[in-house]
Amino acid sequence: MKRGRIGKLDTILSFTRQRSTQIFMVLGFFYILVVFLEIPFVFRTAQERPFRLPPLVRPPNGVVSGLTLNDAAFDSFLYQSACRAGRVLWAELESGNVQAPVSKLDNKSRPCPESISVSGPEFFSRGRSMVIPCGLTLGSHVTVVGEPLRAQRKKCQFMMELQGLTTVEGEEPPRVLHFNPRLKGDWSGKPVIELNTCYRMHWGTAMRCDGWKSRAGEDTVDGLVKCEKWIRGDDGDRHAVESKAEWWLKRLIGRTKRVAVDWPFPFSVNKLFVLTLSAGLEGYHVYVDGRHVTSFPYRTGFTLEDATGLILSGDISVRSVFAASLPLVHPNISSQQHLEFSTRWRAPSLPHYGVELFIGILSAGNHFAERMAVRKSWMQHNSIQSSKVVARFFVALHPRKEINVELKKEAEYFGDIVIVPYVDNYDLVVLKTVAICEYGVRTVSADYIMKGDDDTFIKVDDVMTRVRNVPYSMSFYIGNINYRHRPMRHGKWAVTYEEWPEEEYPPYANGPGYILSSDIASYIVSEFEVHKLRLFKMEDVSMGMWVEQFNRTKPVYYFHSLRFCQYGCVEGYVTAHYQSPRQMMCLWEKLQMQTIPECCNMR
Repeated sequence: MKRGRIGKLDTILSFTRQRSTQIFMVLGFFYILVVFLEIPFVFRTAQERPFRLPPLVRPPNGVVSGLTLNDAAFDSFLYQSACRAGRVLWAELESGNVQAPVSKLDNKSRPCPESISVSGPEFFSRGRSMVIPCGLTLGSHVTVVGEPLRAQRKKCQFMMELQGLTTVEGEEPPRVLHFNPRLKGDWSGKPVIELNTCYRMHWGTAMRCDGWKSRAGEDTVDGLVKCEKWIRGDDGDRHAVESKAEWWLKRLIGRTKRVAVDWPFPFSVNKLFVLTLSAGLEGYHVYVDGRHVTSFPYRTGFTLEDATGLILSGDISVRSVFAASLPLVHPNISSQQHLEFSTRWRAPSLPHYGVELFIGILSAGNHFAERMAVRKSWMQHNSIQSSKVVARFFVALHPRKEINVELKKEAEYFGDIVIVPYVDNYDLVVLKTVAICEYGVRTVSADYIMKGDDDTFIKVDDVMTRVRNVPYSMSFYIGNINYRHRPMRHGKWAVTYEEWPEEEYPPYANGPGYILSSDIASYIVSEFEVHKLRLFKMEDVSMGMWVEQFNRTKPVYYFHSLRFCQYGCVEGYVTAHYQSPRQMMCLWEKLQMQTIPECCNMR
């Protein structure tokens, strides 16, 4: 009996051991299977960036910003009124009740005049200006008869300018040519003539003629020197008129007599002059009383047809102005007519995921030519065409309804414009910046957000290199960063103590081009939606303020580089600012021919 029980027990134990072995074998098999399947997954997770889900809400056809603008978000009457008016304008646009007027420029019954003549009193009654409706062309010339007046102040000077159409509201029109004789000199103390150009209130490099003839090795303009010589009236002119002893000495050693230069400065107080400005093949030429004084080479930022106005100001009395050999065919001075509605310039469709960089470009409703230049230049980069990088223009509504109609057509055709529905105003540009963050985070779910302007040329390769060199987990702020910058309390860009009571701004990157990590952009949007975001009229300072707030919760790494150009362009640029449409195309063409970014010497 006892042996039988022991036998049964051994049998049970043997069965249990077999079953346990089987269970362990099965568990071991599953363990090996899981381990072998899990290793590649863990490896990919450690090496790749987190997969981003497709956005939950994507604005229909990308025309209107998804940023919520309502009265509760603002405590400023300016913000509230602009948003209310914007909602009304957008509702009218969507209803189709607003139509664009037919352009009068297409009326062929109004040909361009071949010449224009204005008397002195008539010229002054028009605000010291004369309209050149069709601009200039090769061979055109403008003649001014006048006399410099004795100034009450120390300096005596006058300005003659060829000006273009105003492209930015609230700013002065571009100076296609600035001709400035200073009879009593400036810092040099001697008479001087300065020539320059100005685009978007940014002056180029001045060309100065101070009485010395241009160097022999210097480039000429249509075979003429840039600066002729005149008697300066100082020790520097002691060689202008030779003494008798020098003359006899040179005769003895066989040197021919040099003709003395005895032309004085071309302008004198209360002395009548006849000035002729002519348009040559390579530049402008200025003649005074029949003799050549200076020549100024064309700068690529402007063309002859851009010169649609003549301005004379300063210490001068004008007797008459005469312009002749003007173009008989009206140029396309309307910015809208510069648009080329071709599928070649349409934006690629938005991808569902995989966008590394989103570039938001601030623009205005009437900046058609600027947007077209961007489309034809750096927006043709391979990374943008393949949708690894996405670029969009952010535009508010214009007070003129016909401009909004054309803007909506442009947005629907090209697919690269996001309309922020408020009435545009310089003090409200900050709303477009918030809209850029919202679009970059929620619509395209990009890793990095960049802000630029429509007159900023962006070298996309360099931008991508910089952001890829930063660890993905790091919050960063890249640009030309200002430290301890103080607000201006006087002048055109003055900031009152009510607007900014602090004595210094937080560190901020200059507005023409800067880059953020997406977590900072997400923070900005969330703070805006709960009405905790402080809005300042200077959008780049606002961004610095928001980054500083984010920095209190998570460290932000600031990367400063002067290659994000605030004014103009430098060799090796990452971004170049204040670039006209023609300069944009020039920079892009140069970039196709060489890898090192080179500026276009146009200013």
